[in-house]
Amino acid sequence: MKKQLLALLVVLLVTCIFSQITLGQNLDRTSLPIKEPPRQTYTELDARDAKAPARWEVKAPKGVPNVVVVLIDDMGFGASSRFGGPVNMPVLDKVGQEGISYNRFHTTALCSPTRVALLTGYNHHSNNAGAIMEAATVFPGNTGVRPQSITPMAEVLRQNGYSTAAFGKYHETPPWEISVSGSLDRWPTHSGFDKFYGFIGGETNQWAPLIYDGTAQVEIPKDPNYHFTTDMTNQAISWVRFQQALTPDKPFMIYFATGATHAPHHAPQEYIDKYKGKFDQGWDKIREQTLEHQKKLGMVPQDTKLGPKPTDIKDWSTLSADEKKMFARQMETYAGFGEHTDHEIGRLYDAIADLGVLDNTIFIYIVGDNGASAEGTMSGLFNEMTYFNAVPETVQDMLKHYGEWGGPNTYPHYAAGWAVAMDSPFSYTKQVASDFGGTRNGMIIRWPAGIKAKGEIRSQFTHVIDIAPTVFEACKIPAPKEVNGIKQDPIEGTSMVYSFDDAKAKERHTTQYFEMFGNRAIYHDGWYARTIHRPAWNQKPATSLKDDSWDLYNSNVDFSLSNNLAAKNSEKLKELQTIFMKEAEKYHVLPLDDRLLERLDAETVGRPDVMGKRTKVTYGEGMKGMGVDVFISTRNTSYSITSEVEVKEKSNGVLVCQGGKFGGFSFYVKEGKPAFTYNFLGLDNYNIQADQALKPGKHTIVYDFKYDGGGLGKGGTGTITVDGNKVAEGKLTKTQPGIFSVDDLADVGTDDGTPVTNYGTSPHFNGKLDKVTIETKK
Repeated sequence: MKKQLLALLVVLLVTCIFSQITLGQNLDRTSLPIKEPPRQTYTELDARDAKAPARWEVKAPKGVPNVVVVLIDDMGFGASSRFGGPVNMPVLDKVGQEGISYNRFHTTALCSPTRVALLTGYNHHSNNAGAIMEAATVFPGNTGVRPQSITPMAEVLRQNGYSTAAFGKYHETPPWEISVSGSLDRWPTHSGFDKFYGFIGGETNQWAPLIYDGTAQVEIPKDPNYHFTTDMTNQAISWVRFQQALTPDKPFMIYFATGATHAPHHAPQEYIDKYKGKFDQGWDKIREQTLEHQKKLGMVPQDTKLGPKPTDIKDWSTLSADEKKMFARQMETYAGFGEHTDHEIGRLYDAIADLGVLDNTIFIYIVGDNGASAEGTMSGLFNEMTYFNAVPETVQDMLKHYGEWGGPNTYPHYAAGWAVAMDSPFSYTKQVASDFGGTRNGMIIRWPAGIKAKGEIRSQFTHVIDIAPTVFEACKIPAPKEVNGIKQDPIEGTSMVYSFDDAKAKERHTTQYFEMFGNRAIYHDGWYARTIHRPAWNQKPATSLKDDSWDLYNSNVDFSLSNNLAAKNSEKLKELQTIFMKEAEKYHVLPLDDRLLERLDAETVGRPDVMGKRTKVTYGEGMKGMGVDVFISTRNTSYSITSEVEVKEKSNGVLVCQGGKFGGFSFYVKEGKPAFTYNFLGLDNYNIQADQALKPGKHTIVYDFKYDGGGLGKGGTGTITVDGNKVAEGKLTKTQPGIFSVDDLADVGTDDGTPVTNYGTSPHFNGKLDKVTIETKK
């Protein structure tokens, strides 16, 4: 009897242990994928005579939270109402009152680097993302290709039993991989996300974005009131409802990264109208008011001073009436854009609440991937692409678009003075990794099931690389030591869980380097040493890297970096400079590369380019969405476009185009007549069109452009021939030296996104398009 009981106990124990394994417990989660147990073998012939094994599957640890990470684009520390700013964001305010707000949270000062750091828990140079993907080079730390020794947080969660989805902006894919040729390894759905709906790249037209569902380009809904932030929110709500309906016991992770509030500043008119007249007092007064509000909220110490305003930023009182009028309108639009974004985030928040799972959802709301952007230069921009083509815009030019600012006919950005104001109480902006104006962003965490505190502020030094380890600890999942047989680098961030219910806990993230385009700094035990190598509104630095002047601050008592102690404590400065160099070597920051626009040219910096040295490419109908690093470049050179077509009477449609409403070219047929339009930055159109319509049948239509030469952005002569006979010719007095667009790309047989020109009908070519060959010539 005793032996029988003992045997029964052994069986029960084994069964218990195995059932725990099948429930996803007691697994070795440090090695991914989690290894399944050996398959059992059987001697029985008939399945009815054999005992079926328990089903094995990986499940998340019991009771773990859902994860939602919200990331707003290009919003500074002093913009949102929760952190003392003028942009009304009631959802952020609510989440802050129900959670904890971090007022010393930091990013990298630029979008791609912050995003890879957020999604992995490793520094941006460790991820080979020293700058945006479009500025990748061949040096380690800057190649744009995530190393195999780093696995994204979403992939870790997915392999531990989570459903994962990403919506919105994804600027972590190298641009030369954004095509059917791939590699797809660094696309969202190959980086841990089961679902992706959004755009790949740095920015998008909110009224007419280029959208992917997974890896497939899709058309946007036919809605006269369409706005991308609303669309991505609809998609996120639909996904989480579907996921919870089917698998309510399976936790989910959502990465919700809006394209807002990055330029172009596009907002529904009713949101812009809310701010009419609210910025007439100008950026200097707004900075002062923001600091006072921040003090009242307790977001900054009571003795905080405004950081010195850069001398390049004019005093508002010195501006002309036209400048004040235009600049106030720019800020009204941006504020409306911000409030609209917060509203859409609120819809997602409410949808999760309606599912009854919000209290056990760790909801992380990051208010900006860097500081506010000063890339709009000193006066702002009607069309942001003018910045990338070194074409200045005047206030008088912009005033022509005053009434439609922020609408579909503009691609706008605000003046740099507003960026400084939105980064209050700091001095500098996005791109300036050596000033808290570029790197300090508001961040809130709400998780009632795991955080007792409500409405409190946390002032420990934290950084975007701390998000992933925080999520891992909250979800009881370790950072993996091995993935697919490859040893993983030790995670570089520090979990913030220790601070959740202890406002006075000693900070654990004590050393952190910062670097972007030569702007560099080091934080160590409260001390902060930095050099401002180049402000964002300048395209060239004033000094060489070795001649930079360094500042020193005690950020424990100097929140806004207003009291430079370099002259008084030179030894401490030297100590920190030494630490910076050690950290820079360790994390692949060296050698520094302060080139800006030069790094956008693949050949100059040696990064991959799909076209390589080829001067001739043949395309076919259906090829579309081809970006700058994928499509052949016709800039600053002579070239020809040869199209083999078969038309019917008065055929219409595009043969090939690149760009859109705010700059580009299109070779097309209109009412049977071959035509070519060159759209110069949405400012001037050059049209060349044949007088006679094509006869039905097969034809060879050629556009030949002879570049005048003599530098960049010069003009030339365009000629259209049909079957070898010249049918039209025209002069282009100028061309764009730089890119047409980052989201209106090259298409064959159609013109997706915004149209390069008014085609009078559908841009889809209604004849037969055999092939299009583009050849560049010296």
